[in-house]
Amino acid sequence: MTSLPHRILQALDRFNAVHPWDHNAHYHRWILRQLPRRFGSALDVGSGTGDLARLLATRADEVHGVDSDPAITSRARTLTPAGTAATFSVAEAPTDLPTGPHDVITCVATLHHLPFAEALDTFRGHLAPGGTLVVVGLYRPRTATDHLLGAAAVLPNAALGWLKNRGRTTPRPASMTARTRPADMPFSQIAAEAHTLLPGARLRRRLFWRYTLTWRRP
Repeated sequence: MTSLPHRILQALDRFNAVHPWDHNAHYHRWILRQLPRRFGSALDVGSGTGDLARLLATRADEVHGVDSDPAITSRARTLTPAGTAATFSVAEAPTDLPTGPHDVITCVATLHHLPFAEALDTFRGHLAPGGTLVVVGLYRPRTATDHLLGAAAVLPNAALGWLKNRGRTTPRPASMTARTRPADMPFSQIAAEAHTLLPGARLRRRLFWRYTLTWRRP
């Protein structure tokens, strides 16, 4: 017999499937608050359909969005109005990135697809002095704190799905159709390696199964 908690989780899964919302886009405005009002060059790694790159372009002289998926990169170009200071190209991170230097580098829900230490080392090398790196990433829950924070997000996740879709059944946004895989690094390991590579980096667990990392290059 299926237990009551399991049935509740199944019902929530079905509810979330018909009221989807983009957990990564939820943090875009937070990302902007970490950045200067104006800056020169920005690099968005794993740019997907270009939503964040287009937001960055409202403050930057130029934005380079890179993604390994040609189809989603083509979609980003289609969605970007002419004259926007954002361009998109297909590139494999971290080995094939525009070298910059960039005043801002962002990486949302992409770092867990990459070799972690190599990627952070590359981002550091591509930042201009005084430049800012902002990461929104995924981690593997392992500790009691991780699991409690995940449990605390379940009901707000459903409520936000309902509110953002105004109660309507809605197809998955294009930004949520890219290939994904689960994160395999726990938060403690992410924090330890990040602090070694990026002294002074600030990391926090966040709601909706994410963490954030911010670092300013000296």
